[in-house]
Amino acid sequence: MAERDESDAERGEATAGAGLGKAIAQAASGGGIGAIAGGDAPTGRALFDAMGGARGLCETILPGLLFLVPFTVLTSVHEPWAQQLAMPVSLGASVLVAVVFTLIRIFTKTQVTQAVAGLIGVAASAILALITGNAANNFLLGFFIDAGYGAAMLVSMLVGWPLLGLVIGYLMGDGVAWRASASKRRVMQVLTACWLALFAARLAVQLPLYFAGLTVALGFTKLLMGVPLYATLVLVSWLVARAVYPPKSAQESDE
Repeated sequence: MAERDESDAERGEATAGAGLGKAIAQAASGGGIGAIAGGDAPTGRALFDAMGGARGLCETILPGLLFLVPFTVLTSVHEPWAQQLAMPVSLGASVLVAVVFTLIRIFTKTQVTQAVAGLIGVAASAILALITGNAANNFLLGFFIDAGYGAAMLVSMLVGWPLLGLVIGYLMGDGVAWRASASKRRVMQVLTACWLALFAARLAVQLPLYFAGLTVALGFTKLLMGVPLYATLVLVSWLVARAVYPPKSAQESDE
């Protein structure tokens, strides 16, 4: 009876893991690793598309950049009017560009999820900064997001279902079969640990700047630790996926 209960628990765990894996892989299939999973070589074009293309990169980078530039300029002017305008102007520019990108996607009838999510995040951050009167709080929501992703990576590793394994397994058509191989499990654990390290590094570097009130330095750091590090890990994940699941030869495909 105990053995049957243990077996049922294992089957339930496997079913839950498989369902979670399918959902994660479906969400990832439109970008990041999913955008380059089908290629035989990590071409520049494939990696560029994995970042969301020109529009996706602009939607990711410009809100932060359009906050940082006017805030840096205005706070460097030692006049009361410039100090008073610094936060509302910079926050307004950030929200405005997010609104523009969302409207463009709506009018062109393209996928709006990323733009809408970005707009909600930018608007919520701006409101928080205005309410508290602290421009550094424009980045506070990002800390919680990084912490949430990092916690998810850590928990998935601790329970033996590393998230990157679920993503890559389903994108490569392997489902959760990789868990039967000790070597594949180790690889997926290490890869998931790399993503965990990204989110942990962001928090370790940026939180001290936030608590020190160094808003400009924090803004620059977030830009530098954003797309560049994300793109690097996408490439690493692609290379790992291709190492674990090498492309089949023409003869193997025919068979």
